Amino acid sequence: MTFDPDTVDFAKGNGLVPVVVQDVDTLQVLTLAYMDRAALDETMSSGEATFFSRSRGGRWRKGETSGDRLHVVSITPDCDADALVLGVRPVGNACHLHRTSCFGDGDAPGLGRIARLEQTIRRRAVADPSESWTARLIAQGPKRIAQKVGEEGVETALAGVAGPDEELASEAADLIYHLLVLLHARNMVFQDVLDVLASRAEAGKGAG
Repeated sequence: MTFDPDTVDFAKGNGLVPVVVQDVDTLQVLTLAYMDRAALDETMSSGEATFFSRSRGGRWRKGETSGDRLHVVSITPDCDADALVLGVRPVGNACHLHRTSCFGDGDAPGLGRIARLEQTIRRRAVADPSESWTARLIAQGPKRIAQKVGEEGVETALAGVAGPDEELASEAADLIYHLLVLLHARNMVFQDVLDVLASRAEAGKGAG
């Protein structure tokens, strides 16, 4: 990761900076913790989130007792360099109450559910095809999956024309699921689609 720890202002917080921990895939906020310079250095050298516990009065690496780890992907300071966002890929739960997040017991909100569904598809892709529809579909190859995307697209369009809202939402969910399976079969992820949308948005800014 490209990050200079010397740019962080620890003095403002008497040696500590607040750290927002966020899942890089779902963008769900997992917890709020604190770091001193030594904890930040250990995080960068180990690749696993290490914090300063104000109650314990010392450093602790997430997962030392629970086994629930936070693998660090990125570290981003705020505009004043006195707070950090830690982008992580969690192994297990972030909360000591055995929840995904310390902020409520809900799963990833909004578009984060797309990333969560992608994680589920990756797990089921290697399951026994006799026990998993996802594994069975992937085993049939991209051509069959693409056919399912086409079928679901037609059903979504028909629901959009003549169906109630509940039917349209249901058919759209089926379409998105099969589209994600197709992307997986092609070794792609939904972020590839978002990247295209982002590039189009940037191009549109200069279109007049």
